[in-house]
Amino acid sequence: MEVVVTGRHCEISDRFREHAAEKLTRLEKHDHRIMRVQVEVDCEPNPRQHDRSVHVQLTAFSKGPVIRAEAAAEEKMGALDLALDKMAAQMRRAADRRRVHRGAKTPVSVAEALATVEPPAADTDEDAPGSTERRVGPIAVTGDGPLVVREKSHPATPMTLDQALYEMELVGHDFYLFVDKESDRPSVVYRRRGYDYGVISLDLDAG
Repeated sequence: MEVVVTGRHCEISDRFREHAAEKLTRLEKHDHRIMRVQVEVDCEPNPRQHDRSVHVQLTAFSKGPVIRAEAAAEEKMGALDLALDKMAAQMRRAADRRRVHRGAKTPVSVAEALATVEPPAADTDEDAPGSTERRVGPIAVTGDGPLVVREKSHPATPMTLDQALYEMELVGHDFYLFVDKESDRPSVVYRRRGYDYGVISLDLDAG
């Protein structure tokens, strides 16, 4: 397994590179397909957050999906250990979920999962006393709260619900947006409690 260490706003010593390479070998017992791990160390002092002034991001490349974890601490070694623990936990959860689906249980379809999803409660903010409406570009906003718009676009390959759950575990997120291979619908799987998941999909033909 190759380990590549890069630094921003700081120098990376040979001692830290050797320490990182030795520590990251732990990951191979969770995923033997790992070929390379990119370690990015960002040292940007912040007087208000001195205990989180070093940020470490780990990105593992293998024959499967890319795995990423990050953490911040007061110094490089501590941030590396925290990020490594997070990545190892993500790999363990993904491995546990794979074992469940290879046993008696099988992944449910989007349609079956949607049968247990409760519809969202109606938004009554517009009827609330004193509510005001304003426009931010083409968007109508009710209330005085700030509007934050961040736009991202990612390439999408249709996949099964089982694969979407697996990739969500690997990136350590609580939700995962994907295109369902069976229904060809944009869908979101999200974590509820433990190994309990919910799924929401869009019906493009409903209109």
